[in-house]
Amino acid sequence: VGPHVPSTSKLKAFKLLSTSNAYWKGDARNQPMQRVYGTAFLSQKELDARLTQLEEAKKRDHRKLGKELGLFMFHQWAPGATFWLDKGTTLYNTLANYMREVLFPVGYVEVKTPIIFNKSLWETSGHWSHYRENMFLVKSSDDEDMALKAMNCPGHMLVFGSQTRSYKDMPLRLHEQTPLHRNEASGVLSGLTRVRQFAQDDAHCFVMESQIASEVEQLLRLVQRVYGDFGLEYSVKLSTRPEKFLGAVETWDHAETSLRQALEAANQAYTVNEGDGAFYGPKLDFDVTDAIGRKWQCATIQLDYQLPSRFGLKYIGADNAEHMPVVIHRAIFGSFERFIGILVEHFAGAFPLWLAPVQATVLPIADRHLDFALRVRKELSEAGLRVDLDDRQEKIGYKIREAQLQKIPYMLVVGDREAAEGTVSVRTRTGGDQGAATIAAFIESARAEVASRRSTVVGAGQAGASA
Repeated sequence: VGPHVPSTSKLKAFKLLSTSNAYWKGDARNQPMQRVYGTAFLSQKELDARLTQLEEAKKRDHRKLGKELGLFMFHQWAPGATFWLDKGTTLYNTLANYMREVLFPVGYVEVKTPIIFNKSLWETSGHWSHYRENMFLVKSSDDEDMALKAMNCPGHMLVFGSQTRSYKDMPLRLHEQTPLHRNEASGVLSGLTRVRQFAQDDAHCFVMESQIASEVEQLLRLVQRVYGDFGLEYSVKLSTRPEKFLGAVETWDHAETSLRQALEAANQAYTVNEGDGAFYGPKLDFDVTDAIGRKWQCATIQLDYQLPSRFGLKYIGADNAEHMPVVIHRAIFGSFERFIGILVEHFAGAFPLWLAPVQATVLPIADRHLDFALRVRKELSEAGLRVDLDDRQEKIGYKIREAQLQKIPYMLVVGDREAAEGTVSVRTRTGGDQGAATIAAFIESARAEVASRRSTVVGAGQAGASA
């Protein structure tokens, strides 16, 4: 519904993008029509910038790069579920372990809860009445109504309520990475960014009322640190009470005020997204901006008074009386699937060394150099680097080109001189020949680069050159 511009006379630059066949009202029995896609801008400069962005987006498409780099695949027999190939699994596990390294030192514990629950759990949580159409429903052999879990929070409520808790246990931070399932319509499935099976870097922080501000502040700093490690910029939205919600208006007002206070205490700029909160509480949503300016919703921090009440959760306070905890739902990556899709496009598949599924490949010039190449690979692997060996009977130029197409950060060429001197000739995927180095020196340098988590973003020009 328009109008989208004050006057069409102000639109000076037009571009026809594509056409397709269509039927009136989407019904094949109706009159065939021609659908025309186009775009218009106030100036040619703005149009050119948009067309460049669209072209760059095609080059960076994670579905295209995921196939070319051997990261993942899909199959019609498992729509919306990702098959992670060996390199993709390495990338996935690297991110999962990275998140554990970030969370465990600040007091998180990891749990694993069941993937399928009786409908009684979902009735208690409110999901059966508010979210059932988005869940996969199944029947047990005893004809019980069950559902695959679409989120971890109800299971974490059961974990918290499984034993007596004290104020000394708070905040209690439960982290989980098990698979989730949501029954998305087939028409909206799109690569890794919209799937039916996924996992999150999910956590639920059980806090006392007095701890809300400090916990949210800590979470804001955590998001800043994580996105900084990937070179991602972001903006924050405060999403408030939706039309359909649980609980009292007064409780919602208090929760929203608590989030505003935490944002202001952390000096975090934000905008307000009216009516877009979860049905159980207000939330903070984080939109990350990738290398070509597109925005993606990833991290979220959600304040919840409703689930602790519905599950009857209590802790013993310093006054020796029972009190209800407040739950903070939070994810930083969001889903691993969407985050990996974003990273593939953000880096144009050219991951920084610490993330790259294959960090170095050893390229023997001839068959007589294979024994030394095997020694190099062994030493690098023992040092903890992910290393490959190209032992095909191909010319060295071909091997280098193949490694560049696979966007491998380092190529280690070995020939007669290297075998005699115990060195490798180091090449980078963008910088070319870096000269000779001893095996030990290369290992030391690579490990230092991995430890620094240096993230070099591939810009439009680089992506085009290396595509």
